[in-house]
Amino acid sequence: MSQLAFLADESCDFAVVRALRGAGYDVLAAVETCQGADDECLIELAHRERRVLITEDRDFGRLVYAAGAQRIGVIYLRFPATRRGALCQVVVSLVREHGQKLAGAFVVVQPGRIRIRRLT
Repeated sequence: MSQLAFLADESCDFAVVRALRGAGYDVLAAVETCQGADDECLIELAHRERRVLITEDRDFGRLVYAAGAQRIGVIYLRFPATRRGALCQVVVSLVREHGQKLAGAFVVVQPGRIRIRRLT
């Protein structure tokens, strides 16, 4: 089975991109390759390249659930400024522990809590 690949939108803390790359994961960062792209374009890119989208933008929840967007995997990061120190470690651990379960799921990552909901 191929290794998971990711697309980090512009709202994603770039430290997360660096941490995942440092752990050996393929991460395309919107800020480096398609700066200013709208959410729908990012969803299409993630779908076309089979990447799990990483975001801190709550609009992706609406797009994925309510608007019937392409069924891609989404990791939604909800970490307050006071807890950012653990963010990278939590995301890398999430990917290592749950791997392919992240494709086709909507994942909410908060301090001390991770929810993985399969998209149907």
